[in-house]
Amino acid sequence: MATIKDVAKEAGVSVATVSRVINKSPKASRSSIESVTKAMSKLGYRPNAAARALVSQSTNTMGVLVGDVSDPFFGTLIKSVDNVARENGKHILIGNGYHNPDDERQALELLINSRCEAIIVHSKGLPDEELIEYAKEVKGLVLINRHIPQIAERCISLDNKKGAYLATEHLIRQGHRKIACIASSHQIEDTHARLQGYQAALLDNGIELTKSYIEYGEPNSDGGEVAMTNLLTKSVEITGVVAYNDYMAAGAMATLNQNGIDVPEKVSIVGFDDGLIARYVTPSLTTVRYPIEMMAERAARLALSLSRGEELENETAIYSPTLISRHSVSRA
Repeated sequence: MATIKDVAKEAGVSVATVSRVINKSPKASRSSIESVTKAMSKLGYRPNAAARALVSQSTNTMGVLVGDVSDPFFGTLIKSVDNVARENGKHILIGNGYHNPDDERQALELLINSRCEAIIVHSKGLPDEELIEYAKEVKGLVLINRHIPQIAERCISLDNKKGAYLATEHLIRQGHRKIACIASSHQIEDTHARLQGYQAALLDNGIELTKSYIEYGEPNSDGGEVAMTNLLTKSVEITGVVAYNDYMAAGAMATLNQNGIDVPEKVSIVGFDDGLIARYVTPSLTTVRYPIEMMAERAARLALSLSRGEELENETAIYSPTLISRHSVSRA
């Protein structure tokens, strides 16, 4: 592989001259630009991005840390960040954290070492104290779907408890009192907040149910199938179900259908997120909208503004979920 010294030798110039040409220095003469460009083409030399970053103090990249890029929710998040990046002439680097502290730490360190100007972080594994330290180190770091009071001005989050409360309350208003909850088996903040919202809605409406009405599963369609199967196996009387997300709701609907239980005639169900799948399952899914596109765009713009050292108003961005009524809920 050709080196910068090889290019200098081929072009008949100094290494410093090659460096000036690569970094588009105004001190580079037209003749040196031509000879160096010709030599790089002949030798197949590609400038080292990290070396160029050391000179320019910029890589024109933004970093994004998500749970799992294969999850459509995170795909939507990444797309929104990428749109903002492209508007600003930048590219994005993506790291997967899988809600695991070691994986999140490793991915975040890689993004920082890659000299990303701004980093949008969806972290569920790392403790608050560690994320606060990262925020001190990287001025363009913004958290999404996480609220830490000490760095509230850098947090874009959703009121997950309110979202689950809305979902449960909607079923109650339709006359349902035997309402099960299909929760995520991942021990993260979102799981706890949505479970609290479900329980708070029951309590506020004078409904007492045993723990048998709560089942856990992986936050995907397979997990929804397993959780719904377990609920049916326990023979608890159910007329409504609140699911952790739309994919778990879709899996639960499949299990109900396989067992001859019609939705919503026999069991009504509400999802969470309002992803694409909510509109295309049959019947279409009543769900809680998670405005992830709007939140990700705001997080990206905030991260860029912070990285530029722009003056910002210290305001907390906690978004409110909204209920989207479709056809998976009917009166009890």
